[in-house]
Amino acid sequence: MTKESILIIDDEAQIRKLLSITLQSNNYNTLEASTGKEGISIVSDQCPDLVLLDLGLPDESGHDVLRHIREWFTNPIIIVSVVSDDADIVRALENGANDYLVKPFRMTVLLERIRATLQKSKTVGNVPFASFVDLTIDFASRTVTKNGVAINLTTPEYSLLSILARNDGKVLTHQYLLNQIWGGSHEGESQHLKALITKLRTKVEADPNRPQHIITESSIGYRFVGNT
Repeated sequence: MTKESILIIDDEAQIRKLLSITLQSNNYNTLEASTGKEGISIVSDQCPDLVLLDLGLPDESGHDVLRHIREWFTNPIIIVSVVSDDADIVRALENGANDYLVKPFRMTVLLERIRATLQKSKTVGNVPFASFVDLTIDFASRTVTKNGVAINLTTPEYSLLSILARNDGKVLTHQYLLNQIWGGSHEGESQHLKALITKLRTKVEADPNRPQHIITESSIGYRFVGNT
């Protein structure tokens, strides 16, 4: 079986070494870049299966590198950065990052995020059907069942669930969800989204007060977790 390749774009040699050793010991091939330009070149030439991108690069902003790569690169990109500001996290996610981890983080967490992101990248697309632990979504007929029983969802509720489920495991920002469901006219009106999330949870969660599927990412957005 061919090993999946991961490109590490980080200007700190010790961090690149630590990540490379950890990833290689978990059966991944690794590539390394210490600058944004070098990282862009490697992505273009070798098309890794996943990119770990630091935002604090010596030659150009990691945000600029992310936007540049996303012009053609469709494989997953996970941001790994000391920057913990909500605005930076939202900006990275809206510019195409699949996930965001703030340094320092546990290697076990990084490995699980990588595993889940790579697995999801193999299954996304125009799938007609999605089945999770207790939920089944038939995208063709726009029907949802919970433990085999049909759930009656409004059009906005179904749209929200469909968007979240198609992006299983990925953080979706408030603004992205607002634009997808209501368009630009609801820009910035996050209370509409919060109310819709609350209603949807009452229908799809076993305990709406302790959601297992629709997870809140504080100040950023929401993440759907299908198989809990």
